[in-house]
Amino acid sequence: MTTWLVQHLTALRDALRRLLGAPLNTLLSLLVIGVALTLPTAGWLAIENLRAVTGDTPGVQQISIFLALEAGPPDVAKIESLLQQASPGSWHYVPRDQALKRLRESAGMAEIIGSLPKNPLPDAFVVTPADAQPESLELLAKTFASWPKVAHVQLDSAWVKRLDALLRLGKLIVVLLAVLFSGALVAITFNTIRLQILAQAAEIEVAKLIGATNSYIQRPLHYFGMLQGALGGLCAAALVSTGSHLLTPPVAELARLYGGSFTLQGLASNDIVALTAIGGGLGWLGAKISALIHLRRIS
Repeated sequence: MTTWLVQHLTALRDALRRLLGAPLNTLLSLLVIGVALTLPTAGWLAIENLRAVTGDTPGVQQISIFLALEAGPPDVAKIESLLQQASPGSWHYVPRDQALKRLRESAGMAEIIGSLPKNPLPDAFVVTPADAQPESLELLAKTFASWPKVAHVQLDSAWVKRLDALLRLGKLIVVLLAVLFSGALVAITFNTIRLQILAQAAEIEVAKLIGATNSYIQRPLHYFGMLQGALGGLCAAALVSTGSHLLTPPVAELARLYGGSFTLQGLASNDIVALTAIGGGLGWLGAKISALIHLRRIS
């Protein structure tokens, strides 16, 4: 066990020495890997922020239940009881007087409301479903419409479907970008390891003649690829975090101009760990493939 640990520590030290031995080349490689991982990561983060924005926007994924004008307190209590039994998510009751007051406070509506002989607005319930899938929302709307004293159920299902399709398309694009740039990261590491093997071909031949195994020769190369990929992942996390930090104030200001409040989500600590692990894994894969192919050519 001690010998195995010493061998791996030696290989890790050798990989670090190679990285530090050419600082300019290492820095350029890390920047290229960082940019390759930044693009899909930024896309994923943008979709998550878009989902958070639409989830917090009133009316985007809500169902309004309007009662009949003749509905009284017993009917309102009945609907409340049915909502509690159905447990569709969160909901709140909007009395007709409160709705009229809000409408009167709207710009240009005070005179119109004042000229009305009576309140034309019905009592209403606004439901925010726990399941925001378009099919589930439409099923809930049909269920609400069948309840007693319900005059109308409002759900903009077309908008919800468009939003859901847009988010799914965005996810697919991010996945395709992730696959494309992951392949680029593997290719970068593959080429870097190939150049190292060619530059040290004589040294590798001598090591094989005195009994060095393939595992012993490949181990530092594997560590080199893994470290390069992991550091590239950290570079990508730094780039994305910097971009999020710079964009947070203007996004918050834009939200305030529209009468809302929103804080741009950045990378969490577990996201940074995952990005580093993905970079290290892809770097190791590129080094593994390159070592398997090119070491065979050295007798």
